[in-house]
Amino acid sequence: MAAFLDNRHSASLSSNPSVSDRIIRRVGAGFLSIRRFALLLFLLVLWEFAARMNLINPQFFPPPTKVLAGIKQLAEFGSLWGDISASILRVSIGFVIATVVGITLAALLARLEGLSYYVMPIVEVIRPISVIAWIPMAILWFGLGNKPAWFIIFLGSVFPIFTNAYAGFCSVDRVHVQAAECFGAKRWLFFRAVLLPSALPHILTGMRVGLGFGWMCVIAAEMIAATSGLGYMIQLARNLMETDRIIGGMVIIGLVGFAMNQSMLYLEQRLTPWHAK
Repeated sequence: MAAFLDNRHSASLSSNPSVSDRIIRRVGAGFLSIRRFALLLFLLVLWEFAARMNLINPQFFPPPTKVLAGIKQLAEFGSLWGDISASILRVSIGFVIATVVGITLAALLARLEGLSYYVMPIVEVIRPISVIAWIPMAILWFGLGNKPAWFIIFLGSVFPIFTNAYAGFCSVDRVHVQAAECFGAKRWLFFRAVLLPSALPHILTGMRVGLGFGWMCVIAAEMIAATSGLGYMIQLARNLMETDRIIGGMVIIGLVGFAMNQSMLYLEQRLTPWHAK
């Protein structure tokens, strides 16, 4: 009886290759995911061993277990969740402003060559200036708090968004433009039906890059010009020589940044499936 059931099960799998293919793909994907994190796990174990054996100074390089304990303590008794929320909120505000300004300016300059002739040199002069150099001026202009952080995030995000959006608008197929003009498309319809869909892959790429830059900028701004956020938390831990919390804050920054990047990748795949493929 058991042999009969085994034969039936094997026959069903062979008669339905899609099921067996899915099983094989899942097993293979699981194996690949383990391999992807094998090096990371090895480095963490090596780091733990070196710190425990005093091969490296545990005061400056605390073992991963101590770092995790510090993160847990901050989550349970500290202001970790409030600092994460404050940083994400600042990035969201600065990023939204940068997105609106960057896309609007890119669309205008792509359509108005005369205006582009005068504005692009100004953009190319300001763009290479490090956002760190703007922090003293931001504090003088806006004081301490959220406003200088928004400004720094805006500067860090707007140029990747603008340059990618401008490249997208300039690369629109001339055939599509001429077809829309022949049908008498109004400006808003022309932008919505021709320009935006053609430039959308470039725009989304610029937004993803800009969001990453904005997240890096908020940490720098919070270390100097804020009294909350992950950057402020790391600066406070530095003043107290709590290296486990410093590294813990860096780990959290990396994880949140990774989540943001994955969210933007998902948005790209949903809005531009033809480009993602």
